[in-house]
Amino acid sequence: MKTKQVLLAFWVLAISITNVFGQSSNQKTKKHTISGYVKEVGSQEYLPMVSIYVPASKVGTTTNDYGFFSLTIPEGTHELIVSFIGYGTIRKTVELTDDVELSFEMELSAESLDEVIIEADRGVNESQVTQMSVVTIKPSEIEDIPAILGEKDVIKALQLMPGIQRGNEGSAGFFVRGGTPDQNLIILDEAPVYNSNHLFGIFSVFNGDAIKSIETYKGGFPARFGGRLSSVLKIDTKNGNKERLSGKVNVGLISSSLVLEGPIKKGKTSFIFSGRRTYADLLSKPFQSSDFKAGYFFTDLNFKIHHVFNEKNKLYWSNYFGQDRFTGDERDDGERFKTRLFWGNITSTLRWNRQFSDKFFSNTSLIFSNYNFGLKYDEKLNDSRFLFKLSSGINDYGIKADFDYYPNPNHSIRFGVASTYHSFIPKQSKIRETGEDNNDVKQKIESLESAIYAEDNWKITENLSLSPGARVTHFQFKSKSYLNFEPRATIAWNIKPDLALKASYSKMNQYIHLLSNSGIGLPTDLWVSSTDNLKPQVSQQYALGLAKDFLDEGYAITLEGYYKKMDDVISYKEGASFLLLEDLETGREIDWEENITTGEGWAYGAELLLRKKTGKLTGWLGYTLSWSERQFDELNQGRKFFARYDRRHDLSLVGIYKPHERITLSGSWVFSSGNNFNLPDREAISNTANFPIPISLFNGGTTPFSTERNNFRGESYHRLDLGVQFHKRFAKHRERTWGFSVYNIYGRRNPFYYYFDDAELKKVSILQFIPSINYTYKF
Repeated sequence: MKTKQVLLAFWVLAISITNVFGQSSNQKTKKHTISGYVKEVGSQEYLPMVSIYVPASKVGTTTNDYGFFSLTIPEGTHELIVSFIGYGTIRKTVELTDDVELSFEMELSAESLDEVIIEADRGVNESQVTQMSVVTIKPSEIEDIPAILGEKDVIKALQLMPGIQRGNEGSAGFFVRGGTPDQNLIILDEAPVYNSNHLFGIFSVFNGDAIKSIETYKGGFPARFGGRLSSVLKIDTKNGNKERLSGKVNVGLISSSLVLEGPIKKGKTSFIFSGRRTYADLLSKPFQSSDFKAGYFFTDLNFKIHHVFNEKNKLYWSNYFGQDRFTGDERDDGERFKTRLFWGNITSTLRWNRQFSDKFFSNTSLIFSNYNFGLKYDEKLNDSRFLFKLSSGINDYGIKADFDYYPNPNHSIRFGVASTYHSFIPKQSKIRETGEDNNDVKQKIESLESAIYAEDNWKITENLSLSPGARVTHFQFKSKSYLNFEPRATIAWNIKPDLALKASYSKMNQYIHLLSNSGIGLPTDLWVSSTDNLKPQVSQQYALGLAKDFLDEGYAITLEGYYKKMDDVISYKEGASFLLLEDLETGREIDWEENITTGEGWAYGAELLLRKKTGKLTGWLGYTLSWSERQFDELNQGRKFFARYDRRHDLSLVGIYKPHERITLSGSWVFSSGNNFNLPDREAISNTANFPIPISLFNGGTTPFSTERNNFRGESYHRLDLGVQFHKRFAKHRERTWGFSVYNIYGRRNPFYYYFDDAELKKVSILQFIPSINYTYKF
């Protein structure tokens, strides 16, 4: 009863706020509303985050995720400037005597933005936006950055931004401000993605050719997001070309992809399909013996339909399927051993956009998400057989309703509700053995996670803006109920028109958890729910920053410091593992809750980002200084220790140069302090002549050997990647591109892991000097 009363009171408060703002908007000067949509010329794709600015009044707004905008201004004649980096700017004079609906179509532009356009584009400049700790990156930038094996990867590109760190060498897992991979909320067309990795973490599951927009929040989270502690990665796919059939084919060294989009009914209904598959298994077949054969491949498919009933009602149906499979067959004198390993995601989202008025917009979503992991081992020895199957997974069924309300230029209000039913299978196993009894185990957890939120982007004065928000979350597991209040706030003060001081606070709760031995999101990691014994993880994050725009030069610089405290974070106990089936002494089945322990975490640091957005040369310089610590009563004798991926320094330099429309040159250089490793204690080594380990062996390793958890910091990491692309246009819509790149061009032997060999510490390195070539054809 108490839960319902709190949720009802919060809902009434949100509605009351919108009513107050709505009444105040019609006072004093007579005002009218301009509303509509911004689309891309040719494809009719709706464009998010486009700036609509009225220079005379110094007011403006941006389009929402679905290209909708609403701007209420005084009656009279006004010049509107519609601008978005990468597109030609639109100027339109409007004689405003009544409410009016306008739609704008923007054309892609390869030209650098001139001074006038940059001035008009202030609505999306860093110093003019209240939000902080957010990273946006365009799909076109991802295409230009050199990548490993030619695979253009969203997450690899984000790892080049300050505050977003990679895991191991080549890993697509990412760590944000001292968090862990499971503390990142990854959303694909409103659906959560639980494992974003292909090829054991080398690539991510996102096909960049199908992506429309990418946003990453590292802190100061808007109230509409919740359920994770460290970050939100929001990816939206294209809606499909409504005017003509078009596509893109990409052929690389280990995989190829295809994108096809076009109208089902011109101007009304469109589709987009994208598929990608690696052929590593096919290439390796000729080199395998008849006694042992192994194969691996991954594939992913995206399919989306967009239908416009009318300008005020639109329907979207988005689907994703991805699968990784590894197989191994061994034969030896009548004996046969077969191994199958597979994991993958399935998501499906049905969304309905409804524009109720020129100030009120809604989006209602039905969401399904599935993640599964499976292992099968089949052993045949003459007349006997041993069969072992192991699997785990999670199914989500969700519904959410989001509302946008624009009472006047000083307020942009969002509120909504969401509810998700989680069905976890931490472990399901079957054992079949000739002459033995069957041994079947199935664990299942069911829970319900719900939330209600409200937030406002409030321009208090011309120089002061505030974005307050609140989220109430409720989680139900059997008879156990958790109810939490999550306040959020960001404030920005424009010291000068191009210089802003910002601060933010946010509280987050996380009700589902990833049990991981590796920390890099391998498929053997296990998703579980909060229970009556396992509390939700909680974080509170504070951030303070400066944002400066150099308007004439197209540069922007941001500097942020942050402090994050985390409670009830989880970890495996010493020696525990997901694959542990039973206590070997008693034969008793081990429950996953018995394998974990909870503790505290701290993360703090500073981030610097210098970015050049326009001109023939674009790119950025990012630097992170950070600390990440953990403390568990049952680990490391209760003492604090540094997390495995705690890195003191992280530096990235990215440059994209286009001297001509037919040539793109790019390069990236990264440097970071070494990862932390667990090494066995000194007594475990028979020959101790090499201890303590000489520092000079590691060219940058600075931590002496000890018996602490994560007791050794490896040597520093750095590499240089270079790439070049040659473009050729055959007609208006046809283009060919040859791409050449080299990953780690100077062959740096970065550490992947360390091991002991006869008491001598040795290093294993991978991914040294990897050239690649790929061919792309657009039509």
